[in-house]
Amino acid sequence: MAMRARSSTSILFSAAALGLSGCTTLGPAGLATGATLAQCPELAKSFAHERTQITQATAVAQGTVKVAGQAVAAHCLVTGRMNERVSPVDQQTYAIGFQMRLPTAWNGRFYHQGNGGLDGFVVDAVGLTTGGGAVTSALQQGFAVLSSDAGHTPRQLPHFGVDPQARLDYGYQAVEVLTPMAKRLIAQAYGKAPDRSYFGGCSNGGRHALVAAVRQAGQYDGILAGNPGIHLPKAALAQLWGAQQYQKLATTPDLASAVTPSERQLLAASILQRCDALDGLKDGIVGHTAGCQQAFDLQRDVPTCTNTRDGTCLSSDQKRVLAAVFSGARDSKGQPFYSPFSYDPGVAGADWASWKFVSSITNRDPVAMAFVFQTPPEAAGSVKDPRAFAMQYDIDRGVRAIEATQGVYAPSSMAFMTPPASDLSALKKRGGKVMAYHGVSDGVFSPDDTVAWWNRLNQQHAGRADEFARLYLVPGMNHCRGGMATDQFDMLTALVAWVEEGRAPASVRAQARGAGNAGGVNTELPAGWAPDRSRPLCAYPRVAHYKAGDPERAESFECR
Repeated sequence: MAMRARSSTSILFSAAALGLSGCTTLGPAGLATGATLAQCPELAKSFAHERTQITQATAVAQGTVKVAGQAVAAHCLVTGRMNERVSPVDQQTYAIGFQMRLPTAWNGRFYHQGNGGLDGFVVDAVGLTTGGGAVTSALQQGFAVLSSDAGHTPRQLPHFGVDPQARLDYGYQAVEVLTPMAKRLIAQAYGKAPDRSYFGGCSNGGRHALVAAVRQAGQYDGILAGNPGIHLPKAALAQLWGAQQYQKLATTPDLASAVTPSERQLLAASILQRCDALDGLKDGIVGHTAGCQQAFDLQRDVPTCTNTRDGTCLSSDQKRVLAAVFSGARDSKGQPFYSPFSYDPGVAGADWASWKFVSSITNRDPVAMAFVFQTPPEAAGSVKDPRAFAMQYDIDRGVRAIEATQGVYAPSSMAFMTPPASDLSALKKRGGKVMAYHGVSDGVFSPDDTVAWWNRLNQQHAGRADEFARLYLVPGMNHCRGGMATDQFDMLTALVAWVEEGRAPASVRAQARGAGNAGGVNTELPAGWAPDRSRPLCAYPRVAHYKAGDPERAESFECR
């Protein structure tokens, strides 16, 4: 009998039941047409938009910027800020900082780059399109690319959450005002507006993308959402809950002593032993995620310690806590408030451990809950010890606080952070497309939560959601990258082909980042893998099954 019962949000895998057979897609939008940059330095003085100031407009020569070792073509770098104001709550000066990179040879497309974490940084607007290790970028492909800090600076992290407007900008309103500004700037720079617009990002950037798919459906043609924090406030609260569970097992001040690296390797090996062959090949990848959740039994398949913990077994207490954490966070009455997690060998990954044992007790999840997600927020500067805050936090209070409103703090964080209830009909009606991907061993945002999102969408569209929205699970991958996985892929090219040419992506080719990889080597890859091992990432609920041929090549697998 399985160690945990799968909830209604669990991974389902009947293709027939979900209507993937014989599906059709909506008509393509048509190819974008490019133009040559007409203005650059002049934009600093000539561009005018409501409450917007351009602080720099500078020509950047070819090769000055590189992505994956490849020179980026000549472009114009524009920086600026919008909606500068002084908060009546904390007297801080806030603004929405942004950067745009406008290629000299433009392809007629706009890419809005959603950033991760609590935002606060204007990162280079190059438009990365992969999980781990870039192979290309939107800028390299000729897109005009925008990035922003979502309305606050590094100095204001995480206390921006005490300002009500800064909360809303972080949630969705920065995107709301940046989008028309960016399109107007593009139109002035090239003499024409973008023909097609895309939004992409991973983690909080994936959340931004799915929120834009609803709130900005009329502005974007294609949405690329990686490991999206769909219910980010719940996920942050679940992190604190998980830290409290692991604290029961910790044998040293290091929370990772709750489940040591050797014990996580044992768990990963036990999952592989039970599930590796479910996709037709023993190759160190559990391709059939849903099948594994049915087949793997934590109690039966992992040795139980009879004496001391030595890395060859798990204690009964460890199994109890792990089973609870993988089953999903619950309040004091046993009611779940966040999705389960999937058993996958990527649990041995360093990034998985970092989220569970470090981010959950340091300046990430505890301060996000304290100042951004709970209502009302704590007083700025009041959380001196994030670990103590996490361990002492009343989870029942948190469940209420992420849904609460009070005075100037309206709406709640669940309202301003998550996509509003929607079946994406507006995006679908205009021919828009969504591609989402999620690492099966994400340590913070549950892949089950994203699967549940797609399943709800599919129900709302009578089993035909794949006509405009597809999900790709990445076995072994941690949060956005890493783990024992083929985590390098380009989904933007596939998304453009779907939006503009009507070529729906049944799968996306993914590659491992072994020795010599230009995008950066993944040091966690097993020694027996080919350095360029490739696999198809199949559109959910289909799974990559081995058929015949070289087991290191994607062509030897089929989606079924």
